[in-house]
Amino acid sequence: MSKSFYHFVMKYREPKPRNNKELLANRIYDDLDFPKNLISYNDVSQYIETTDLYSSLASTFDEVWEEYTTNNKS
Repeated sequence: MSKSFYHFVMKYREPKPRNNKELLANRIYDDLDFPKNLISYNDVSQYIETTDLYSSLASTFDEVWEEYTTNNKS
């Protein structure tokens, strides 16, 4: 079974984020409503796009999603 996007992005968490990947990971971690078990781009992307918390990080999400799909290929 593939790792969820939430679990994948947690590798970027840092107490003091130095870049947008780390900032995205920290915001996802702090977002209690973030869907932690999703693996579908459409589902995760829809959540990111409709939650104001991530409005400035949409392109970062796309970049991290690309890494996620590369790392989860069979």
